[in-house]
Amino acid sequence: MMQRCLGWLALLLLGACAQNMPLHNTGDVGVVIERASGSVQVVQAHPPSSLGRIKGLGDLSHATTVFSRDQRYAYVFGRDGGLTKLDLLALRIEKRVMQGGNSIGGAISQDGSLIAVGNYEPGGVKVFRADTLELISDIPATPLEGQDRNARVVGVVDAPGHQFLFSLFDTGEIWSADFSQGLHPEITRYTHIGRQPYDAMITMDGRYYVAGLFGEDGLARLDIWHPDQGVVRVMPDYGRGQEKLPVYKMPHLEGWTVAGSSVFVPAVGQHQVLVMDTEHWMQQAAIDVAGQPVFVVARPDARQIWVNFAYPHNDQVQVIDTQTHQIIATLQPGPGVLHMEFTSRGDQLWLSVRDSHEVQVWDPYTLQKIAS
Repeated sequence: MMQRCLGWLALLLLGACAQNMPLHNTGDVGVVIERASGSVQVVQAHPPSSLGRIKGLGDLSHATTVFSRDQRYAYVFGRDGGLTKLDLLALRIEKRVMQGGNSIGGAISQDGSLIAVGNYEPGGVKVFRADTLELISDIPATPLEGQDRNARVVGVVDAPGHQFLFSLFDTGEIWSADFSQGLHPEITRYTHIGRQPYDAMITMDGRYYVAGLFGEDGLARLDIWHPDQGVVRVMPDYGRGQEKLPVYKMPHLEGWTVAGSSVFVPAVGQHQVLVMDTEHWMQQAAIDVAGQPVFVVARPDARQIWVNFAYPHNDQVQVIDTQTHQIIATLQPGPGVLHMEFTSRGDQLWLSVRDSHEVQVWDPYTLQKIAS
């Protein structure tokens, strides 16, 4: 149910352009977010190449995307509050609306009919029809006492049963918005889950929603199959711990990954990737890595995970074997590695190298760069 299932690539970088696009299969197409120019480059995986560029998307400094069920359309959530629907075949903006003041990502519903956007400003979630971008529901977050704003929303995901789940950073809550009975959602609030949830993910089977806590150690987990059990704390020692190292970059936007029966989690402020099992949700191991990990990405067959790092180690990527927990390669793609995505069949790993303004394509089996 995660965003990555609906499209295989969403990176932040600059790149090159092509003018004319022949007929092609949308299943082999991805997008590259060119944040400095407010544009999106449409690319294909086989062979790795550019199909064209779509301009005029505003502030993309924290942009993310989700894709329609047929993968023809990409929905881009911009930092300026813009929601843009792109036609990846026609290489054009289909529709664009300014829906908030500071967007922090979103999700597309299970049936592909609704788009939910999480906002820092004014604080809450807005839900739109996917075909027309017509606003159908405005869900304000909890008002902040003594302030003229609501709690900031993070970690918006889609869940089975036509639901959206999200976390409230300022008030320590998880909310569920259930649209299964129509366009007026049933809202369920889980309070006192922990201080400052900053990121969240949903497991691939759609059962568990897990929020990381920045204000204290630990993770907050909601079992969607048994919501009556409420939110429980797992891995209470996870976080910055006693050795309060400076955090140069918080993992966010689904920075964790599930591979087989294990969850691999970047340890905030530590030079480790933590491993826990999805049956008991207890820590199994801690893998020492080159720096503070930001994103941990699993190869689709769950045999490898790829890890990138915050400054000053952000020129490196390490590859870890999920069975042995051993580092099998330390790669140096270049300065400012930001985001990594596998193609859907796992034969390529695309990563952005911000400071050299390029996307690199790697073969995860030979561990060799095959294109840029």
